[in-house]
Amino acid sequence: MDTRNKGFNTKLVHAGIREDAHGSVVTPIYQTSTFAFKNAQQGANRFAGTEDGYIYTRIGNPTTAALEENVAQLENGFGATAMASGMGAVSTVYLALLSAGDHMVSTDSVYGPSRGLMEKHMSRFGVESTYVDTSNLENLRQAIQPNTKLVYVESPSNPAMSVTDIAAAAEIARAAGALLVVDNTFASPHLQKPLDLGADLVLHSVTKFINGHADIVGGIVVAKTEALHKQIRAMLVNLGANMDPHQSYMVSRGLKTLALRVERAEENARKVAPWLEKHPQVAWVRYIGLPSHPQHDLSKRQMTGFGSMISFELKGGLEAGRIVMDNVHLAGLAVSLGGVETLISHPASMTHASMARENRIAAGITDGLVRLSVGIEDLEDILADLDQALGRL
Repeated sequence: MDTRNKGFNTKLVHAGIREDAHGSVVTPIYQTSTFAFKNAQQGANRFAGTEDGYIYTRIGNPTTAALEENVAQLENGFGATAMASGMGAVSTVYLALLSAGDHMVSTDSVYGPSRGLMEKHMSRFGVESTYVDTSNLENLRQAIQPNTKLVYVESPSNPAMSVTDIAAAAEIARAAGALLVVDNTFASPHLQKPLDLGADLVLHSVTKFINGHADIVGGIVVAKTEALHKQIRAMLVNLGANMDPHQSYMVSRGLKTLALRVERAEENARKVAPWLEKHPQVAWVRYIGLPSHPQHDLSKRQMTGFGSMISFELKGGLEAGRIVMDNVHLAGLAVSLGGVETLISHPASMTHASMARENRIAAGITDGLVRLSVGIEDLEDILADLDQALGRL
C-alpha cells in the first residue's frame, strides 16, 4: 500500500510494511546476520548498488528498513537511518557532518551526553563548539563563525524546556552555509515536523516517545534530501552502530500507538502542570502548554500539541528534590522519558551530571530542577502521588 498521501495515524499503522510470501500483517523479525545471493553476479550487483536487495544486517535489514520507511514518512523526509541508540544517532551525525577545523553551534541545555560527546571527545579531533540559548535567535546569530558547519538544536530542550524557532534557525544556518539538525525527541513527529520548518536533518532517541514502552533503546536520523541520507547511511555502515532486527521490530510495534499515547499523556500533563504551578512548595514550572512559558506562543505556532514533559523547581533546592524523589510511589525514579509510565528524575545529578556546574546553571539546569515525564495513568493517581511526596517537605 502506498501510504505517502495517507493520514498520520494510517501511516503509523501501515507505512513501511511490504507484502511477503506468507501474507504477514506486520513485518517479521529477520533475525539474520547475512543474506544469500542467488548467484555471484547478483552479489556483485548488490555490492555495486545496481540491484536492490540485502547483503549484511549491518548494512541493511528488512525489519529495520520497514521502521526507517515508516519514520521517514512521518517526518516527511527522503529517508531514515536507524541506530542502536539515541547517542548512536548523535555520534553518526557528528562524524558524518563535521571535520577537523569545523564549528558547531548548539542549544546550551541540550541532552547532557550530546554535549559531553562534543566537548570531551570531538574536540580532541579539532571540532569546535559553542553552546547558547537558541530560544534567543540573536544568541544564535552571534554564535555563528566563519567555520560553522552545523547548527544543532534541541526543541523543546532537555530538561530546560526551552523552545527554538526552527524556521528562523533554519534561515540563520542557511545564510551561514551550515546545516540545521533538530533533535525532535521531546515532541515526536506527532507534535512537530522540523523538516517542514526548514531543518535539514531530524533526530530522535526512539527509546522515548516513538517506542514508548521503556523496553528498548534506539535512535534514528531522518534526512530531507537523498544526498544527506546517503551521507548519514554511509557513516552508519562504517561506524557499525546499526539497529538490531529485534530492536526494530519492538520499535515498530510501539510506534503504531504513538498518537494515542502522546495525546493521552498530554491530556494528563495539561492538568498536572497548572496543579504544580499553584503548589506552595514549587518555585516555578516550565511546561510549554502553560501561558507562563516564555515560548508558549511560538510552541502553538510550530507544534500541534504541547506534549507531556514538565520541569519544575522546588523551593527547597537540592535537598527538597531528594525528598520528593525518594517518596514518590507511582512515578518511577528513573532516567529516560516518553513511556506509558510516569517517570521523575533529577537532571543535575543524573542526565546532566557530566556538565560543568557553571555551564549547567547557565543553561537553566539548577540544583533543584526536577524533570517529570507524565504518563498515561489515571490523572487522579498521578496527582495524589505528587501531592503526598510534596507533602513531605
